[in-house]
Amino acid sequence: QVQLVESGGGLVQPGGSLRLSCAASGSIFIINAMGWYRQAPGKERELVATITSGGSTNYADSVKGRFTISRDNAKNTVYLQMNSLKPEDTAVYYCNLQQRGLQYWGQGTQVTVSS
Repeated sequence: QVQLVESGGGLVQPGGSLRLSCAASGSIFIINAMGWYRQAPGKERELVATITSGGSTNYADSVKGRFTISRDNAKNTVYLQMNSLKPEDTAVYYCNLQQRGLQYWGQGTQVTVSS
C-alpha cells in the first residue's frame, strides 16, 4: 500500500507564489517517478510536472519557466514551487507516484488564483 498526502494549496492573487508538498509513505521502491497533475472544473486531468528518482524532470508547456518540481528521496517527498501564478492555473492539484507499473494518487489540494 502507498499513501500520498498533499499540502500547501490555497488562495493566491495573480502573480503570486505557492509551494505544494506531497509525502509518500508505505511500500515505496527506490526507482519511481513522482509528479503533479491538475484538473480544472469541466476539464480533464492534465500533467503539470514529473520527476524521476534520478532527478529527470518533465513539464507541461503551460508551466515551463514558472513552476519547479523537486524531490527529497530520503523523505519520499515531492515539491512543486509555483511562481507567477495565473487564473488559468486554478485547479485541484493531485500528487502522483508511479512504480513497477502501478500508479497512486493523492486526495488533491485546491489551488485558486484570483484577485
